[in-house]
Amino acid sequence: MIKKIFFAIIALVAITCAIAATRSDEMNVTRSATIAAPPAAVFAVVNDFRQWDAWSPWSKIDPTMKKSIEGPPEGVGAIYHWSGNTQVGEGTTKLVESKPSERVGMRLEIVRPFAGASDVQFTFAPDGKGTKVTWAMQSKKPFIGKVMGLFINCDKMCGDQFNQGLENLRKIVEEPAKK
Repeated sequence: MIKKIFFAIIALVAITCAIAATRSDEMNVTRSATIAAPPAAVFAVVNDFRQWDAWSPWSKIDPTMKKSIEGPPEGVGAIYHWSGNTQVGEGTTKLVESKPSERVGMRLEIVRPFAGASDVQFTFAPDGKGTKVTWAMQSKKPFIGKVMGLFINCDKMCGDQFNQGLENLRKIVEEPAKK
């Protein structure tokens, strides 16, 4: 009986690994929202790490996380360090591209809970009387990431957080325009 259980476990692990091996090496998450403000207004908030706590979904998850800014607080070269609970982890975001009213590019380096690196972009495009903001993230998935992807939907998990962040961003950017 023990032998059968052992072989069943080995077979399940082998099948899981075989399925994971067929999965893509790329992880892409993209969400968009329209904000009733000009591109310059939205860009100014995203491009400035001093304003991130007001809209970042992770700041809301762990209001006590430790944060620091290195270099300039906004634009290329700005670096945001954070360390929080197990839900937000620890890492660094560095602004690597800043085109006013068009695009903010970042390099995200996560230390924990799972080490990894991603490229992140925010793009701003005029859309009627507002701005279409697109938040995108891409990274390579190691094999363990492919295995975890069989059980955890990263697109939904990260995408839900992106949606919340875009909604928070919409609220703080649109609020001054109402006054």
